[in-house]
Amino acid sequence: MIDPLDGRWTLGPPDVMFYERVGEKYACVDLTEVSPLVVLGVGAFTVGQTALKTTSSKVDKHEKVCSDNQHIFISFTFDTFSFLAADVVDLLHRVQRVMYNNVLSTRSMMLCL
Repeated sequence: MIDPLDGRWTLGPPDVMFYERVGEKYACVDLTEVSPLVVLGVGAFTVGQTALKTTSSKVDKHEKVCSDNQHIFISFTFDTFSFLAADVVDLLHRVQRVMYNNVLSTRSMMLCL
């Protein structure tokens, strides 16, 4: 991302970037896999805790810079035990709809010909 004040790169490029039609902006997606066995402090083990804390940290780090560049930031964080945060599930649903509308529908139409 480019800092709008001084024109310099402040962060590396996103892992995935796509055009978000709803907001008429580009979405920068940060893909991160974490292990839920990473020690986050003292306390009981909670499913998804590591992924959710990592997501929060990524949003704190990247969201403002993306917003300053007129982009949306999405943290796609998942853990090795297959936990997905609600935002990740929403993104996957959107991708699924796009794939169905643009790939599967076209393929189905071609098979009918």
